[in-house]
Amino acid sequence: MTDARVLVAGWPSVLHGEATAGDVLAMRTVEQALSGAGIRHDTAWSPVMCPPGGLLLDDAEPGLYSHLVFACGPATGTPLVELHERFAHCTRVAIGVSVIDPADPAVTGFHRVFARDRPGSPAQPDLATVAPMTPEARLPPVLGVFLTAGQREYGARRRHDAVKDTLQTWLSRVDAGRLDLDTRLDPRDWRLPTSPEQLQSVIRRLDAVVTMRMHGLVLALRAGVPALALDPVEGGGKVTAQARALGWPAVLSAAAVSVSALDHQLAWCLSEGRTLARQRASWMGSGRGEGDEGPVNAGLSKLIHHLRSD
Repeated sequence: MTDARVLVAGWPSVLHGEATAGDVLAMRTVEQALSGAGIRHDTAWSPVMCPPGGLLLDDAEPGLYSHLVFACGPATGTPLVELHERFAHCTRVAIGVSVIDPADPAVTGFHRVFARDRPGSPAQPDLATVAPMTPEARLPPVLGVFLTAGQREYGARRRHDAVKDTLQTWLSRVDAGRLDLDTRLDPRDWRLPTSPEQLQSVIRRLDAVVTMRMHGLVLALRAGVPALALDPVEGGGKVTAQARALGWPAVLSAAAVSVSALDHQLAWCLSEGRTLARQRASWMGSGRGEGDEGPVNAGLSKLIHHLRSD
């Protein structure tokens, strides 16, 4: 094996394969083991999953490799059979795979199969169980995202489609854990919260919120979580008005939404914005601090006075 050169592959290497986090972690586990053993190796990726400077599977020259190692996932399907054909001269090994049918050509094409599960054999722990993991302090932030395509009441001033398109393009490249959230409540749909408390339970665990919805802004600040607010209404609508009312600066007008502006505002939210969000939470009376009478309570007092005087 001193002259071995291994190509590491998996379902994230296949153009139409389903790439999961577990698959990628399994491939990292193999990479780590090969590096520790001093074995030369490359990792192949699909055009969808290929990192900057990475090697595309289509560009991997079979003649450069002595071994092909396929990690994780089900050992079945045409893509694996095609790998056997393309890398026919290589010693082909599968590790951490699920064998459904031992007679499947995708399985029999390997010289060795170290399965995580197969009929008649005890199951083995998945490769992801020992994958190298990023320390918590270096993990990317978690963003809750509130989008909207509604608000028809604003008529010709609506710029929702353009704002949403820019935001979604930006979100797809932001290094963050992203949660698609909604302020709507519906006890019939498990994907939506049933109560405000269920939504707040999620928001309080976030690092920041990105929102086109006014209540996404309000509920984030109420929980002491910084919010990057986007107002999709030309000239400003309720999102901008509420940001002003709450003294919150991280709001972009429809005309100002751009990748660079979003980058700048998110960086602020994840730094100085954290302190200001906690201060806003205290002022709003969220339980994180003592709030004053405030304009909302003053307005409620006026309402009660009005009702009593009628």
